[in-house]
Amino acid sequence: MFSRRENEAYRALDPRDKPLGFFNCWTRKEAFVKALGHGLSHPLDRFDVSLAPGEPAAILRVEQTPGDDCGWRLVSFSPAPGFVAAVVVECERSRASFAPSLVGADVSL
Repeated sequence: MFSRRENEAYRALDPRDKPLGFFNCWTRKEAFVKALGHGLSHPLDRFDVSLAPGEPAAILRVEQTPGDDCGWRLVSFSPAPGFVAAVVVECERSRASFAPSLVGADVSL
């Protein structure tokens, strides 16, 4: 279910970081395919996300496009101790440096 790059990153994690690494990866991937509108029918190995605890949340690659140029931005946060969440937003390619922040943002749905 993970890409080759994500599998390599996961295997390189310290054993104590693997549970959080798994949930970081899964939550970020799920947020991306939901943002695309495809749900889990979208092949999960066709894009890479960061997963290591402490590493900034990022879309690293979509198909052959580097994450910085893909037109999507990923934000990950912990809504409560022991939980991880992620949000993916589409942004204009000309605004690739756009870094959305959830601090103080109204994220009610």
